[in-house]
Amino acid sequence: MHGRRISLIQMASLLAVMLMVAGGAAWVSPDTPTTSHTADKRRTSAETPQSFPVVVNRPQSSPRVDLGVLDGDGQPVSAACATCHATRPPNLANRSAADLDEFHQGLAFSHGKLTCLACHNGEDYDALKLADGTSVEFPDVMTLCGQCHGPQTRDYLHGSHGGMNGFWDLSRGPRTRNNCVDCHDPHAPQFPKMMPTFKPRDRFLSPQNSAAASHEGLHQ
Repeated sequence: MHGRRISLIQMASLLAVMLMVAGGAAWVSPDTPTTSHTADKRRTSAETPQSFPVVVNRPQSSPRVDLGVLDGDGQPVSAACATCHATRPPNLANRSAADLDEFHQGLAFSHGKLTCLACHNGEDYDALKLADGTSVEFPDVMTLCGQCHGPQTRDYLHGSHGGMNGFWDLSRGPRTRNNCVDCHDPHAPQFPKMMPTFKPRDRFLSPQNSAAASHEGLHQ
């Protein structure tokens, strides 16, 4: 009798499964995602817009100084900063081009009260340095600028300072942003003052045309 009762239970379970299949339902393990759930995940992934990169311009390498002479092929000869500066000890007192006795005399320098070695690395003139003495490669010059120019760096990070090209909507394409030294001369960084210009000719910007347009509107 006991064995017969188990058989009836098994038959009832089998009948229930058959009814579910016949009705279009399917049993799924609680740990297995349903087909519709998987489809939703795939749909969500497909609908997520692609995000293109924002590329910031960087100087390619350390600058070189034009020596004002040509080589045998007629090409200008240049030298790395360390080529000359490694032959003499750094002079911490140099503050302007007038203090220099061999090179850079014509350099326009107007950067607050900074000296040359406030930014240039006296131990490696092919690099820059932070206020704490940390060496910074020339391509990473924005790190140097940002330690003193906090408000400008903040505005740059929020997109309201510094020019850019490309797309505002990064799902449509990439964006290229300027480096600090793309617009500012590091030795004389103050940007020239922007002078206001005449507005473009437009009937809504001209008082006479605007009055005439209003007059015409009243008689239409």
